[in-house]
Amino acid sequence: MSFFNNPNRIPENYGLRTAAGLIIYFVLMHVVGLGHHVELRLLNLLIIVAGIYFGLKKFKELHGQHINYFRALVTGVAIGAVASIAFALFMFIYMKLDSDMMQSIIDNEPMGRYLNAYMASFIVALEGFFSGLLVTFVLINYMTTDEVGQS
Repeated sequence: MSFFNNPNRIPENYGLRTAAGLIIYFVLMHVVGLGHHVELRLLNLLIIVAGIYFGLKKFKELHGQHINYFRALVTGVAIGAVASIAFALFMFIYMKLDSDMMQSIIDNEPMGRYLNAYMASFIVALEGFFSGLLVTFVLINYMTTDEVGQS
């Protein structure tokens, strides 16, 4: 059984897929020349929504169309955490390699003078984690989940 088909690895699988989507979007925005538009980060949320939604959907398919509310919460948050940490690691490497980007953040952001690649990457991971938590909470209230006593 491969990593991408293992039903016990849904958070890692869909978290890495979501991170890949975030990385592709980031690189695409820089190639097109829109990397300096901070507002476009909002579209990262759509990528996170898609990753968590499809991960929860896959979990439900693999478990006989059943998903407990709390298991869905844990799975969705784990997908968001894996995606956020992987993307933050990519951003750390990118900011270390492209010092112009880090300098642009320092020069143009209100709290930029207090940032370095470590802090900026940590903030990206933290922001992604809490976005994943919020998205998961909204999605599992939208999805049909089992009652607490059901299995």
